[in-house]
Amino acid sequence: MEEVGKMLVYGGILLIITGLFIIIISKAGSGFPIGRLPGDIYIKKDNFVFYFPLGTSLLISFLLSALSFLFFLIMRKQ
Repeated sequence: MEEVGKMLVYGGILLIITGLFIIIISKAGSGFPIGRLPGDIYIKKDNFVFYFPLGTSLLISFLLSALSFLFFLIMRKQ
């Protein structure tokens, strides 16, 4: 049960760091163009706008997969 508690604490710390990173990047203005990456689908017509962030979704999925892999790799060694 103690291991589950540690995982929840580490997960919470990771979420806080991620949130702070996103806030800092968004305030920087010229930071990483999340939401405007190549591969994002953007269609604008007269009275219609369609936006599907495919490239952004793939990047976020890759980053979260890599972070979870590293997290579980570290937890397995303890």
